[in-house]
Amino acid sequence: MARILVVEDDPALSRGVMALLKSSGHAADWARDGETAMRYASADPCSLFIVDIGLPGISGFEVIRKLRGRGCRTPILVLTARDQVSDRVQGLDLGADDYLLKPFNASELSARVRALLRREHGDPNPVISAGSLTVDRAHATAVVAGRTLQLRPREWAVLVCLVTRAGEVVSKRALLAEVYSYDDEVAPNALEVHVARLRRQLEPDGPPIRTMRGLGYLLDPS
Repeated sequence: MARILVVEDDPALSRGVMALLKSSGHAADWARDGETAMRYASADPCSLFIVDIGLPGISGFEVIRKLRGRGCRTPILVLTARDQVSDRVQGLDLGADDYLLKPFNASELSARVRALLRREHGDPNPVISAGSLTVDRAHATAVVAGRTLQLRPREWAVLVCLVTRAGEVVSKRALLAEVYSYDDEVAPNALEVHVARLRRQLEPDGPPIRTMRGLGYLLDPS
């Protein structure tokens, strides 16, 4: 559904956050310091940054300043144990979009991630429709003509990516970037397998997913 970079020096917390994100169908990568985060950010675009303030080396504040300084408009969610108002003001003034204090509830983190991703796509409504298909991103459900689809996490991620751009061609590279993390081992035909399963789920009364040879895939809402 989205590629998210977690910038956090606590391995246990990072594993927990990444597991939560992946269970929601996101592709999550981990950078344990600011320098690594900047390299990752330069290598491939992300849909969301989750940044801890108290990082070794350059601070989370500096990461935010550098990202915004290079013109990056990707949403940034700050995770921090600091509850001082001055810290929150500094982060927001540097360009952060939201704050979440540690310790936090997993459901609240998930809700804030969903809200920031909707904002990034310019669509605050969690429910999207394309023909007979209705996708509820807040509750991770997809319904075709009253029939609820049974989707695996990566099938869900592919579907959300296609339905948010219904009527447009989405390249294979863009889909893979949304579905897989940097360190995932991706089989050569993995994307084709996900799309084939989605097509079977959508048939016979859902919108078709068309293969645009040499370009990618298009979910046809008509």
